[in-house]
Amino acid sequence: MVQSTGTAPAHERVTPRPHVSVLRILEMNLGFLGLQFSFGLQQGNMSPIYSYLGANEAALPILTLAGPMTGLIVQPIIGALSDKTKSRWGRRTPYFIFGAILCSLGLFFMPLSSSILMAASLLWILDAGNNITMEPYRAYVSDRLEPEQRQLGFLTQSAFTGLAQMLAFLSPSFMVYVLGMNMNAIDSHNIPYVTRYAFMIGAFLSLTTILWSILRVPELPLTPQEEAAIDAKPKGFLPVFAEIWQAIIEMPIAMRKLALMSLFQWYAMAAYWAYVVYSIGHSVYGTSDAISDGFRSAVLANGEMAAFYNGLGFVLAFAMVPLAKRLGAHRIHALCLILAGIGMFSLPFASEKWMLFIPAIGIGIGWASIMGNPYIILSNAIPPDRTGVYMGIFNMMIVIPMLLLAATLPFYYEPLLGGDARNVLRLCGVCMFCAAAAVWWVKTEVATADGAAMAADQ
Repeated sequence: MVQSTGTAPAHERVTPRPHVSVLRILEMNLGFLGLQFSFGLQQGNMSPIYSYLGANEAALPILTLAGPMTGLIVQPIIGALSDKTKSRWGRRTPYFIFGAILCSLGLFFMPLSSSILMAASLLWILDAGNNITMEPYRAYVSDRLEPEQRQLGFLTQSAFTGLAQMLAFLSPSFMVYVLGMNMNAIDSHNIPYVTRYAFMIGAFLSLTTILWSILRVPELPLTPQEEAAIDAKPKGFLPVFAEIWQAIIEMPIAMRKLALMSLFQWYAMAAYWAYVVYSIGHSVYGTSDAISDGFRSAVLANGEMAAFYNGLGFVLAFAMVPLAKRLGAHRIHALCLILAGIGMFSLPFASEKWMLFIPAIGIGIGWASIMGNPYIILSNAIPPDRTGVYMGIFNMMIVIPMLLLAATLPFYYEPLLGGDARNVLRLCGVCMFCAAAAVWWVKTEVATADGAAMAADQ
């Protein structure tokens, strides 16, 4: 193992980043709680909302294209732009605020949708806001923390993902079973009122938690070297696209290896989110009728199960910090994906509600790892001055599998899967096993001062 001893280039940070306390790391990631509350609401409710409005099951991947499409377009561009941004508020903060406002508006109006077209249009706005905020948030953590603190930083994001999505999935059941709301009380478009109130809570959290993070833990001021590097970069959108393309060509080896893992991992996750409610409806409640009491019970049951596995993920994310240091983030991630695959494959066999929570354990372990360990591998392998653009490109590896799902599943849903959502979940399990095999061979690398990389665990 050889580490470069060359002189640090102008783009490298000369002034050391200050050590950040655990409390401040928690505060800087609080905005991730609001952001992931939004994602939790989408995962648990968008497919049912489309069904309430009359959508066909096979068309669900196409109707949820807003997420992957906006991610594919927005995140690399925002990443490259934020790397080059100089403002009195910082590089990433302007994008946080604008994205949080868009996200809040999308959440507020989504449950008021009167048609499939309106819901799909609002989903584009909502996902644009989420993606504008998400990519700079990843880069913000990498900017703010020294390499030895990044494991804690990204796994804290994973923990907040688990907590936020637990609260998001649990909120409708809380309203029904604790506050006494009627789960069958629906508006003229078949959307339950509990769904409406949950989305409005999400709109409030999305904006306020982001503001708390950036006010309590502001970005570090740019060093003279960083400002000079930004000034030297060409401005405008054409150079941005050129920068994205150049970054793809010069992509670190570890990041290239993560692409195959992402293909299987995110194809599985997208299919799982789209069809898990329908699988539960079939296996536990014996229905696929979106306007039936049984289907609404399936939506609540999925929320409670997802709240359970996200709560489990919240706890396990912190437990993974020492394990990732000892065994390597790639090995831990592979093992977690195997457990997630077992959980997804076995979920359709649950015939009673309580049985859902057994496979949910494996899904929760996998989800906790998905939101933390790949970013540990990535953040240490990419050069510091290109964090934003590489985080954006990495998101392309997330959204392309989702686009592939939308382009393929409607064609084989009936002939190969028998039009049965339970078979979709079994396919998800197989994909997770493939993702585990792919990530096992990825080595954790650390970018050196001159942009090269060394293997950290060889």
